[in-house]
Amino acid sequence: MSVVLIGYRGSGKTTVGRLLAERLGKSFVDCDDLIVKQAGKSVREIFAEGGEETFRKLEASAVAKLAKRKDAVIALGGGAMMREENRRTMTDAEHQIVYLRCEPAELLRRIQTDPATSDNRPALTNLDGGIEEIQSLLSGREPIYKANMSVELDVTNLTPAQVVERLVKVI
Repeated sequence: MSVVLIGYRGSGKTTVGRLLAERLGKSFVDCDDLIVKQAGKSVREIFAEGGEETFRKLEASAVAKLAKRKDAVIALGGGAMMREENRRTMTDAEHQIVYLRCEPAELLRRIQTDPATSDNRPALTNLDGGIEEIQSLLSGREPIYKANMSVELDVTNLTPAQVVERLVKVI
């Protein structure tokens, strides 16, 4: 069984995923990295050239491949679980799905201080990536995350190392 990390951009899926995989002796795979590798373009470039729908099709293909992994830590993109096909793929694979929940203000702080975000990630709405965008998207995403998770962990005030320690205890 793999461990699948879900949550909003900035919740720590990639950072925690790498540390957790190392701690558990599993491989780590980031869905967005897989998409970028297969497309030969950054997420921002995929969005700019083909729009969100093109990205989501590439993402669905990557999720289908990742669902077959049986002993890995997998970080899904923040919007991956919004697509029914991806939810079904991951839940049918019977992986442990962990929702890394984080308060919007902390998400914004993390996003703004991560240079890779502005370089590689597009704004997801016409709200230009601010707190309003985060709150708006979370209001639609959080019920989906919660309906499909095995475990929820509030990471708002935790370091990545603390998140890993808590996850090791519950998974």
